[in-house]
Amino acid sequence: MIQLPPQLQIMLAFEPVDFRKGIDTLAALCRNHLNCDPFSGTVFLFRNRRGTALKLLIYDGQGFWLCLKRFSRGRLAWWPKSSGAPLHPLAAHQLSVLLMNGHPELARFQAPWRKLPADAHSSSLTPPALAPHLTQTCTATTVSDHVPPSVRSSPLPTDIPTRCGGSKRTS
Repeated sequence: MIQLPPQLQIMLAFEPVDFRKGIDTLAALCRNHLNCDPFSGTVFLFRNRRGTALKLLIYDGQGFWLCLKRFSRGRLAWWPKSSGAPLHPLAAHQLSVLLMNGHPELARFQAPWRKLPADAHSSSLTPPALAPHLTQTCTATTVSDHVPPSVRSSPLPTDIPTRCGGSKRTS
């Protein structure tokens, strides 16, 4: 099973593609026809004309992955209708349902309690065809940046409590 973290950006291509196409041709399709960077880390999802198979294309920083899912029986239960744009965004949990030949719009999901924050890296994954480029800076901090100097220079305690309530002597 493929792990799909919620932060993953997934773009579904409305139009079916010829499944004889490999990595290079699908990457060129992403760049030339879908106006997206195939090296962005975005998962691109394609279907064949008959609706019996799906292909996922993703670049992980070292190379491309091309995954094929062919259904043993039947055809895709759901595929969105084109809205004029070449791509349709999907959430990770919706892709999981679609890979099991389910209907993502009919599946019931718990609403997110709190949206995951976007960091500088994930904002660069937004396809230019769908959203304006977001500029965001991120600074790295360490725990010691938030600890006052007087506490940082104090000696470590000799009695450290254990999980069971006792103490462990260190010397």
